[in-house]
Amino acid sequence: MSCKHFKNSPQKYYKIISFATFAVLISACSTTKKVPQGEYLLTKNNFIFEDKSEFFDDELKSYVQQKPNKKQFLLMPLSLWLYNAANPKYDTILNEYMTYPSEMRNQDLRDSLFIKYNRKESIGKSLLSDRLLHNWGTPPVILDQNRSEKSAESIEKRLTYRGYWDGKVSFNHKLDSAGKKAEVDYSITHNSPTIIKEYYYNIPDLGIKSIYQESLLKTHIRSKQILDQTVLEKEVTRINDLMRGKGYYRFNNGGDEVGFIADSLKSRKEVPLILEIKKDSANSRYKKATFGNIDVAVVRNASDFGTKTVKDSLRRIRFHKMNENYKTSALWRTIIVDSKAEYDQKKLDITKRNILAMNNFSILKAKDSLRQGGSITPNDSIVDVLYLLKPLPRYEIKVGTDINYSQLLNLGVAPSIDLTTRNIFRGAENLSTSIAGTFGSIKNPKNLDKRIVAYEISAQGSLSFPRLLLPFNYYKLIPKRYTPTSSIVLGASVQNNIGLGRINFNTGLNYFANVNDIVSHKLTLFNTQFSLTKNKESYYSFFVNDEYIRSEAFDNYFAFNPVVAQDYNAGLLTMDQVSAKIIKDEAFKNSLDAEKLNNFNSFNQSLINKDRQTQDIIISSMIYNFIYNEIGKKDFENPFYFNGKVEVAGNILSAFNQKRDGNIGVLENSQRTIFGIPYAQFVKFDFDVRKYFKFNGNQTLALRQFIGLGVPYGNSSSMPFARSYFNGGSNDIRAWVAFGGLGPSDSQIDERIRTYVMGNVKLTTNVEYRVPFNDMYEGAVFTDIGNIWSLKDNGFNDQFKFGDFIKQVGIGSGFGLRVNVAYITLRVDLAYKIYDPNRPEGERWRFHDIKPLKPTLNIAFGYPF
Repeated sequence: MSCKHFKNSPQKYYKIISFATFAVLISACSTTKKVPQGEYLLTKNNFIFEDKSEFFDDELKSYVQQKPNKKQFLLMPLSLWLYNAANPKYDTILNEYMTYPSEMRNQDLRDSLFIKYNRKESIGKSLLSDRLLHNWGTPPVILDQNRSEKSAESIEKRLTYRGYWDGKVSFNHKLDSAGKKAEVDYSITHNSPTIIKEYYYNIPDLGIKSIYQESLLKTHIRSKQILDQTVLEKEVTRINDLMRGKGYYRFNNGGDEVGFIADSLKSRKEVPLILEIKKDSANSRYKKATFGNIDVAVVRNASDFGTKTVKDSLRRIRFHKMNENYKTSALWRTIIVDSKAEYDQKKLDITKRNILAMNNFSILKAKDSLRQGGSITPNDSIVDVLYLLKPLPRYEIKVGTDINYSQLLNLGVAPSIDLTTRNIFRGAENLSTSIAGTFGSIKNPKNLDKRIVAYEISAQGSLSFPRLLLPFNYYKLIPKRYTPTSSIVLGASVQNNIGLGRINFNTGLNYFANVNDIVSHKLTLFNTQFSLTKNKESYYSFFVNDEYIRSEAFDNYFAFNPVVAQDYNAGLLTMDQVSAKIIKDEAFKNSLDAEKLNNFNSFNQSLINKDRQTQDIIISSMIYNFIYNEIGKKDFENPFYFNGKVEVAGNILSAFNQKRDGNIGVLENSQRTIFGIPYAQFVKFDFDVRKYFKFNGNQTLALRQFIGLGVPYGNSSSMPFARSYFNGGSNDIRAWVAFGGLGPSDSQIDERIRTYVMGNVKLTTNVEYRVPFNDMYEGAVFTDIGNIWSLKDNGFNDQFKFGDFIKQVGIGSGFGLRVNVAYITLRVDLAYKIYDPNRPEGERWRFHDIKPLKPTLNIAFGYPF
């Protein structure tokens, strides 16, 4: 074979070598290689539900005591292969070797084990490769038939726990003697459940009884429902939280004060259930407690409290400090607990949250206890609280690099350096400064076969305050338990993507308030962004499709009006001036045939694109953001998420500026400006709604609905580029790439121009079903539906109309794989266009055009929603 021939076909030989390597690996890694003779490798547990299925069935699998080796690589047991690849004669030695502490694992220990197990010929060997394979791998799971019986018993007990008292479980072993493999079949019969016939409660203490009765509508237990112990547990937790929030200190702390009695003497199918809340001793009655001394100490070590601290106080809270680095008022703002107030466990929890949210302290001790009286017995109604806080380092620096992927940027790297300076003004204020960059490559608009460097470099500073920056006392309006904070942000960035690039400056004053762990508010005042476009004169050099459309429009117009052609060729008119004349010339427009009129509309839209892409703009707005988030909260099995945002821009600037300047853009001839830069006026609404449903224990149906609306007015005839909507991308309608030609509406405008068209109305619906294969891999199938529209018709049927929008949405479906490694989720989605509204009538359904091997590939990190 000639060297030249080899160089011309590397892909061919790469595939051959890869296949050969894979074949050798498979043949060398028999899963039963280390299964002793007469034993069986457990390969699968099968669960057969004889009568019906229930929502909790998937959890029954976890009660099996023996599970097969986990599968990782391409759903194959890679860890078992690694273990089997280690030399089997060292398995016993390495098993014992790993029982020793890491500091003892050395050559001397290995040599002593070689002697112990009569392997003297191996003395002095490090066994590095065998140790690595042994440690990374997992030994084969050998079937233990006795444990199968115990597993069946455990599943049966769980059925009883779930209310199926007559549930039955049997098992059967399927043995393959030749292959030394085994499967276990567990046959599960639920039978009919035990029902709560009637529900009563017995609460001798009148105070406890009164509180429980007030909250009776919130109970998890109802008559005629299944007697499920997990529901009873939820009710106990609810009662505990309820009473501890009503002054009863450490209510049911031992777990023996709240219980249920089910009377099954008459029937096992319908039983009365009685809730009992009482103490074991009749002489020990319930008593409400109040907070007593509240002590907060800022120390270096726990032993410094009382010996090296000086006491101060503010509004019934005692502070102990070793120096005056922190103002007492700054510490007081975080303490929700109040002396002489009724005991409430939630206030203790919120106080800890507030302290940690300051990002100034670690908590050495958070202690609440009954006050010790004059005798051995403590006072049973006064709770003293102590917090020992250790200041975090004044300076903290973080250096990191992220790897990201997008359909525009391809694979990119994003290095960053962050510096946090704490307690700037002795009030727990933090200054965070960062310098970051994103570097990658994009397709060269001049030559799509090549890529050019793209980057964004940014610097930002944020000064955060553990309070609201307001000129009045706001604590009655926004109490401390909401953890109110403020931040002042100032930043700048330079980006170069499609050749034009932008320079951005931004600043803002932000207010935050967390009502609880679910509800939060954010208000941004004076959110101001200056966006300046570079290389405007090179627009048509980088947007070659727009140049083709412009050239056609100019040729058509010059044939209609030769005088303008002469002035343009003589340099008396600029390109933009000619473009403006074309758009405003009604006689020219009326003279066009159908084909040329389509070109005219495309040209008009290309000018809109040009104005947006090249505009210098000031966006000065006020933004309110409301978030309701149940995701990740253990009390919500099927969580709900809502994110609503309202932005109003330009009104303050409009009140102080009435002067209009011309020559702002081709279509925008007159706008009011600040420093020669026009400012935007608009109101914008974004609503992101999500709902998640759990099935079979760990499968998830995720639903998302996004609604966006931007309304320009006053100084703006269109939404600025940075606030407009587009379609496509890995978190949107995945069958189309970002700016991939979907929308607006079902317009038939030239696709070369449509690619960069943006809208001010957006509707997107996403449906995704997620199925975990194991702890590492998860599969998903999805459908994405949506589009963008304009509020007005720009001449090519792009206006949003309630009667038409359903048939104007794009539909894409596909499937994907998620790989969970540590705290990172790598996502790969393959999507196909199902319905394309921008194709001609009769060609919009794309089933016949689907090419399974040519999907739209989406690679991203994290879930799409």
